[in-house]
Amino acid sequence: MIRRALLATILGLAAVTAVTTGPAQARACQLSYTCVTTYYSDSAHTTVVGGKFEDCEGNTSTWGVRTGYLTFDESPC
Repeated sequence: MIRRALLATILGLAAVTAVTTGPAQARACQLSYTCVTTYYSDSAHTTVVGGKFEDCEGNTSTWGVRTGYLTFDESPC
C-alpha cells in the first residue's frame, strides 16, 4: 500500500514538472497597445528565429519559430 502511494506521488510530481517546464509564453497584448514578441534560438538572444506582431486593432501576424527564449515589448497606441 505504501509503495502505491509513493508511486502515485512520484507520478504526480513528474506530471507537474512536465507541465511547468514547457517553453515560456509571452503574455497577452493589452487592448489599445501594439506588441512585438521576438523569439531567439537560445538564451544569449543572438539569433532571431521568429516573431509576432499585434497592432492596436488586435490584428496579429507571426513568422518563423516560437521558442522559450523571447522578448516582449509593448507600447500604447
